[in-house]
Amino acid sequence: MSRDPIVEEVRAIREAFAKEHGYNVKAIVRALQKEEAESGRRVVSLQPKRLKKKQPERKTARQANSALPTAKSGPRLSR
Repeated sequence: MSRDPIVEEVRAIREAFAKEHGYNVKAIVRALQKEEAESGRRVVSLQPKRLKKKQPERKTARQANSALPTAKSGPRLSR
């Protein structure tokens, strides 16, 4: 597989940033949040969309009855 120079550059920057913050995830997040706050750009956070639960499909009377076994011809046994 060939190497993509852009991907390599991004990975190098990420590695340098992590090393600068001692590979501490909390320190990295704080630094990124501080940078975001100081950037002056508007940050938009949207509420997560709730998925509607799928309702089970209802069978019509004909579909429900077709699933029942059919009566076999022959003598009936009664008690």
